[in-house]
This record gives sequence, C-alpha cells and structure tokens, in this order.
Amino acid sequence: MAKRIHMNAFTQCCIGHHSIGQWKHPLDRPLDGYRDIHYWMDLARILEEGFFDTLFLADVHGTYSVYRGSRDAAVRYGTQFPSNDPTLIIPAMAAVTQHLGFASTFSTSYFPPYHTAKLFSTLDHLTRGRVAWNIVTSYLADANANFGLGEMMAHDQRYDRAEEYMQVCYQLWEHSWEEDAMQRDRERDMLIDPAKVHEINYRGEYFNVPGPHMCEPSLQRTPVLYQAGQSGRGVAFAARHAEGIFAIHPNTDACRAAVRELSAALALEGRSRDDIKYFPGVTVIVAPTDAEAELKLETCRQYRSPEGALALFCGWIGVDISKLDSAQSLRDMHTDSIQGLIDYFSIVDPERDWTLQDVGDYLSIGSVMPKIVGSPQTVANELERWMDEGECDGFNLVPVTQPQGFRDFADLVVPELQRRGRMRSAYDGETLRESYFGRGQARLNERHVAHRCLPEWKR
Repeated sequence: MAKRIHMNAFTQCCIGHHSIGQWKHPLDRPLDGYRDIHYWMDLARILEEGFFDTLFLADVHGTYSVYRGSRDAAVRYGTQFPSNDPTLIIPAMAAVTQHLGFASTFSTSYFPPYHTAKLFSTLDHLTRGRVAWNIVTSYLADANANFGLGEMMAHDQRYDRAEEYMQVCYQLWEHSWEEDAMQRDRERDMLIDPAKVHEINYRGEYFNVPGPHMCEPSLQRTPVLYQAGQSGRGVAFAARHAEGIFAIHPNTDACRAAVRELSAALALEGRSRDDIKYFPGVTVIVAPTDAEAELKLETCRQYRSPEGALALFCGWIGVDISKLDSAQSLRDMHTDSIQGLIDYFSIVDPERDWTLQDVGDYLSIGSVMPKIVGSPQTVANELERWMDEGECDGFNLVPVTQPQGFRDFADLVVPELQRRGRMRSAYDGETLRESYFGRGQARLNERHVAHRCLPEWKR
C-alpha cells in the first residue's frame, strides 16, 4: 500500500517569505493580510478544508544584513521584514478549526527554557493538543545583539546549549506534574495535590531552573517537536529530539541520502524511522493544465526581486556571495549559520558555473525549494515520485502567492491525491501528534529522550 502524504503549509507572519517581490502581484495578500487576524483565520480554514496536517510558521528576530555588508536590500525588498510574532495568532486560528495543527518556530538562543515551556503548554491547552515547536538555535548576528547576548556562539556550541535547554523543557513538561495532580475535589477543598507537583531543581552549565512547571499537563504534555538541522551536528540533534524534520533538498537523490543518514542516527538513539516524519520543502504552482501553470510561473517572474532573494540566501549561509567569483566557491566552506545550505548550488547542478545573477534569478521564486509546476496530475506525479524515490513522509508547501497558492493546492492537487489514495479524506485522532502517528498516540513515545531526562525527585 502506498504511503499517505502528510502536508504542511509553510509561511511566516511577514510580507515576503520565500518568493521575494510577490507583494506586487495582484493575487498576493500578505502586504496587508500579515497583520490582520482575519487573514490568518481565513487561511486556517482553507488549510483544514484541504486536509493539511499543520500550518507551519517560521520566525526570525533580526535582519538579513550579510549581502553587500548591509541590510538595505533586505529592507528595501521586504525580505522577511517586517515580521510579527507567530505565536500570538495561533489561538485565533485554532478557534475556527478543529483538526489543523499549528507549528511555530521558537529560538533556544533568545528565550529561557522556563518561558518556552510555559508558552507551548499554554498553546497546547488553547488548541486542545494541536501545537508544535520548531526548535531552532538561530543564526542572525544582529538578532543576538538585539537580545543583548553579545557575540553569537559558534554553530556547534549553540547545539550544545540547546541540548541542555531541551532537558529543562522535558523535565518541566513531562516530569514536574504527576498525571493526577489536578484534583478539582470540591468536597475536600483540594484543587491541586501539592504532593504531586514537583520542583525539577535543574542545574547545568547554561541553566539553573528550580521549577515547578507553571502549567498543568496539556493533552500532548510536550508539543510535537520539529527541527531543521542538516549539518552533522544538526542531524544528531534531530535524531535525539525531533518528531518532524523540515528539510531542504534540490532533488530526490539528496533527500533519500539525508533520510538514510537520519535513520542511522536514529538507531544510535534507540529510536525508529517510524518515530519521525520527514518533510522536504517544495514550491508548487498548479493550474488546470500544464500550459496554464507555466503561464502562472511567467507572471510571477514579472514581480520577482532577485536582490531581495540574494539577501535572504546570504543571511542563511552567513557568507556574502557578491564577493565570490561564483557560487561554486562555496563548496566545502564552513559557516556558523546554516551549514546545510552552503553547497546547495553544487548539488543543484555541479557542472554549472553559477553567476550572482543566476543565483538571484533561481532564488527569486520559492528560494531554495524545488519548483513543481503543472496540472494537478503533473504535480501529483512529482509529489509521488518524491515520496517513493526520496523516501520522505510528506511536504512543507511554500507557494509563490499567498493565500492563493494554498487555495490552488487545496482545490486542485488534494482531490487528485485523494483519488490516488495518497492523501486523507478525514482526520485521525484529536491531537497533532495523532494526526502524524495515529489515534491514541497523543504523547511522546517511550523511546524519546524526554523519558530519560529525569529530575532529581524521580532518580
């Protein structure tokens, strides 16, 4: 039986997410919609009608200032700037949906773990178990400065700190409150049994957190955990912690190789490939016919801003490629930013000598996401090929125009995938974790490292 495709919608509370310049397109609404709660509520309805698993919200706390040594290009072209806080819109979207999950990026570098644990427990309560956390260590230097953190830690040190951060969160979520601590006993006048609420008394190199957790256990206790690291250190972190992986691969060969690398890393952690869902990002432009889809793409190209796209890419990798002879020079370079993207263009076409203009043009539609353009049948064929050859579990969809691109996918591609038995026609379970892993699996399974991160009172 063919594996079912899980679909996540990927966007950000900003005007220009991955297709910089499309705010000029007459079908693109985030110019004003990104700051309008009704825009987000409408989008959530579209996605639930299309049986998406999750609305995945990216976030950053700084500007893309690496390209030509200035943030001017990023600001001029609206490259993920301005950008609002995604966690604040989740409850409103949850109120108009019943099944759609909501994932938010939240940084281990900027916010203390005690705050993060309270925030995601609150969201899990308000969504009735439909929230996920995309764990990031962050990479923008001026964001570090804005939070008063001084010089940014080296790439691997940020992961070392994040390991300790996760231990704190797990102890708060999983081990501070016993399951029956909330008594609600009117006759004995006992709301909570104090003997069943415990301090965690965590002491480490980076954090000292006594606890207890401020929130009673939510339906999932721990939110569904996403991670997007593709460096060696990132893969090891994901194998230990993640339940969902957001990945970026230019082709199915790279995707398959990464999935197999992750599978080996999972085995070292005593986990199974079935414990994790793998989601490469894709940009889809769909229309009733292939010719109409190509026309849509050509229309979108009229509105692109290549320099804004270059600002985005340079910020990701931490290298100003305007100073390089060609993009091929990036191969084998080390960066303290997103190491997994540093040799991206060498994989896309290892024989091509990528000029700066070539890179900007390529990135201006869907950035580094592979582009799938065509009729519903063409798009469905390509998604099935990625599933089967790339050995993934679904996709993070990054449309060019929003929300129209999501609506087009829901109206045209989803019915085609349903006819092929590759997408659901009804939701399973009540929580987001059940949506991914099946009814009755609302909590982290017993193989997850959270069950080994015990506080003093449990040791």
